[in-house]
Amino acid sequence: MQNKLTLSILEGRFGICRLDKNSEIPSWTQGSNFVSITRTPEELSVVCQENSIPTDIRAERHWNCLKIEGPLDFGLTGILSGLSRVLADCGVGIFVVSTYDTDYILVREKDLKAAVKALFDAGYSFLK
Repeated sequence: MQNKLTLSILEGRFGICRLDKNSEIPSWTQGSNFVSITRTPEELSVVCQENSIPTDIRAERHWNCLKIEGPLDFGLTGILSGLSRVLADCGVGIFVVSTYDTDYILVREKDLKAAVKALFDAGYSFLK
């Protein structure tokens, strides 16, 4: 059985933005300490601190970000599956961002306490 991982909660609130597929990477992302940018044939998605997002941008706001403390080895399996199963079982929806070193799970601000409790009860630990 895989050891349970340690998580931390990033400071601040985050937003998930949808921009036109031909948009340039917005300069307003430069003020955020966490930014994820993904371009697909259909859209440009940006995840960043909510206070960096202009009010006229289409965005889902009021998210908190849980970081899986890493770095994680590419050979590890089931990490997101285990975490997402715990959160799904308590009715918490997620938005996941993966990087080279680790994964980040965004949960709506209103669900943060329930998410942390469920993960803690399932054996995951949190940095202070």
